Amino acid sequence: MQILHAASPEDHAAALAAHPRLLVDYWKEDCPGCSMLDLSLRRFAAEPGAQGLVLLKVKLEDVGEAFFRGLGLRQTPTLALFHEGREAARLPGFRSPAQLAEAVAAHL
Repeated sequence: MQILHAASPEDHAAALAAHPRLLVDYWKEDCPGCSMLDLSLRRFAAEPGAQGLVLLKVKLEDVGEAFFRGLGLRQTPTLALFHEGREAARLPGFRSPAQLAEAVAAHL
């Protein structure tokens, strides 16, 4: 699984346009759930279901709170699965590697 980082809303938009199968991790510093989800994502990355998938990490402190609010994000961490640039599913909170694999299989 390829991992990208968005430092701006423009980076976010470019990733949505460029990658047909995209998993976006919306997170922030000092968020215990975000740290736990990051470990889960690392484990999931080694699984067969993650092949061909791109992970975009979007940090609140980099892109701004207004951007997060504009997306309707109410908590971190939140994962969103995008297929062909369209949001297919939104997963708030922590997810285990098995839950990530299920969501990717169902939506991407």
